[in-house]
Amino acid sequence: MTRADLPPKTTKRWVASRKASVVRGVLYGLLPQGEALRLYGLSEEEFRSWVAAVADHGEEALKTTQLKKFRKP
Repeated sequence: MTRADLPPKTTKRWVASRKASVVRGVLYGLLPQGEALRLYGLSEEEFRSWVAAVADHGEEALKTTQLKKFRKP
């Protein structure tokens, strides 16, 4: 994975594959978390929820249609 694999900084529509790319980019050390948050205008809470979803249920959990299924009670 390289920076070219990351979504454009102008991304407004966050589909699961783009979210997963950002999570992988940070986890693999491609870019620091703070830079990712600034670059994409994400809150720390939002990003942490993506990381937790992937860790708990895999990338499938990042799909908007799956949120109810994987949401913690």
